[in-house]
Amino acid sequence: MGPASAHPCRTCIPWQGLLLTASLFTFWNPPTAAQLSTEAVPPIVAEGKEVLLLVHNLPQDPLGYNWYKGEMVDAKQRIIGYVVRSQITTPGPAYSGRETVYPNASLLIQSVTPNDTGSYTLQVIDTNLTNEEVLGRFDVQVETSCRELVPGAPHSSVVSAGTTVSIMTGVLAAVAL
Repeated sequence: MGPASAHPCRTCIPWQGLLLTASLFTFWNPPTAAQLSTEAVPPIVAEGKEVLLLVHNLPQDPLGYNWYKGEMVDAKQRIIGYVVRSQITTPGPAYSGRETVYPNASLLIQSVTPNDTGSYTLQVIDTNLTNEEVLGRFDVQVETSCRELVPGAPHSSVVSAGTTVSIMTGVLAAVAL
């Protein structure tokens, strides 16, 4: 007989080799860098309020940023540019005066209108003069009201849709009786 500590069947445990391979693979591969992304805060904003296109995982030491209206880099749709070293902002053709860019590349848009709904492109320029682009998006929620839904109501009155439904239901119930 062999020693008591010896394993009776060496070929019955192939998972140990697999485990060793997986462990080495994990240590030999450096973690991947987090991907540049944007988040609209809030994603649905009420008309007249403000929205922040918050940037996550900005590359190290960028030279500058450009924000564009739409889903691509288009010089005619450039809202604002920012040079990191000098902290200088440069408005573009699509700048309305309601936009502010921050050193972390986030874009604040104040007093939003329905025309602001849609996609925005952030272009980050790094020290190798390569560009990285990412899209952000938000929607503007428009307050609606119903005018002139109540017969005989004055022109200046505004009645919400829920109130109108209640009034109409009450009128229909009275007519049915």
